Amino acid sequence: MVEGIHHERLEMSELQIRNLRPDEIALAVDWAAAEGWNPGLADAACFAIPDAQGFFVGEIDGEPVATVSCVNYDERFAFLGFYIVRERFRGAGHGLRIWNAAIAHAGARVIGLDGVVAQQDNYKRSGFQLAYANIRYGGVVAAPPRPPAEVVTLDKIPFAIVEADDATVFPAARSAFLRAWINASGHMGRALLRDGRLAAWGVIRPCRTGYKIGPLIADDRAAADVVVQALVGSAGGGEVFLDVPAINREAIALAEALGLKPVFETARMYTGPIAPLRLDRVFGVTSFELG
Repeated sequence: MVEGIHHERLEMSELQIRNLRPDEIALAVDWAAAEGWNPGLADAACFAIPDAQGFFVGEIDGEPVATVSCVNYDERFAFLGFYIVRERFRGAGHGLRIWNAAIAHAGARVIGLDGVVAQQDNYKRSGFQLAYANIRYGGVVAAPPRPPAEVVTLDKIPFAIVEADDATVFPAARSAFLRAWINASGHMGRALLRDGRLAAWGVIRPCRTGYKIGPLIADDRAAADVVVQALVGSAGGGEVFLDVPAINREAIALAEALGLKPVFETARMYTGPIAPLRLDRVFGVTSFELG
């Protein structure tokens, strides 16, 4: 009886939706960690960069009960993430209300997301269509005895070159975010040059558990492998996670060759057409929360 009264009170209470301040985005990151998404230690600071108004919290009597983000990268593209309703507040319509606030923030932009597979049908009802699956691989990887000689730290590459390469694999310009991501505390970047041009690059970052590699962009598996070895070496080895597009068979082969196993899968979905992307060059997704 008490539980029933409590649930009725939750339904009758008014959900107040507001923007999370940049210093409050850690709340959404902490909730994502509790859901098993294993965010990076510096993620909150980086995520505020592209769109400080893109993070929302729903509160009841001042208590946070729901979060969502919809980050507007430019005038044409946004990415949705952090869609979480605390368990005891589910089933009362709070999720739909905060979802609608996020969608409204995107305006006429095409929206992307990485959703859990079980929610795919719900996202379809909101106008999202499946593009492909992303698979998180994880496992323990030993550091190589010595770093590959041909690899340089990513800061040795002019940022404009990295930015231009990133534009081949992401639907919108994200210069400010990319610069912050590369330079964030604890993040380590490595790059491979072939004949004087950028052939592969990536970033590894410390997470709540182990390290994640992302982005990892390469012309081919051999180049990706060289950069992965350098990244793992820079972290000293240990538990590593790599999120790969399932349609890039070479990326899956690389993950399996490292001894990594599938951890879970997401559905990459969009509400409309995006520019053609070189997914054959994506060996590691930057982030399931921001694309």
